[in-house]
Amino acid sequence: MADSIYDPRCIELQHYDGVRFAAIINHDGQKIAGGFTDGVNPHEGDETKLHDFYKFALNISLRTDGLNNSLGALNYIASRRDKVILISFPFPVTTNILLISAEPGLNIEKLAENVVKIFSDDSSGFTKTLADD
Repeated sequence: MADSIYDPRCIELQHYDGVRFAAIINHDGQKIAGGFTDGVNPHEGDETKLHDFYKFALNISLRTDGLNNSLGALNYIASRRDKVILISFPFPVTTNILLISAEPGLNIEKLAENVVKIFSDDSSGFTKTLADD
């Protein structure tokens, strides 16, 4: 996947009020596009811990649980913590995920709508699952 496809989309998400981090993580747990919003310092300063978190988010987001037939496809996973919201969006036709970190007061559903708008171009590998609901 070429960074040129994803970087502008991640940057657009970084301009969304409250977004601290928006990046594409590949199947190896490596960041291939995006990153922290300008002027934002990571809560976790250790690069090794950050990379381990990428791998953790990837494993959770791409895990197949056998519920797709009865409950439908996984649209996103959100985790609300005291200092941050973490949201991962699996790209169904690839092994990449979009990982977002945001301020605790962010409206997750509104953000999900914006993610669908930004990534709905077929060349991204992201489907319109959220928009179809």
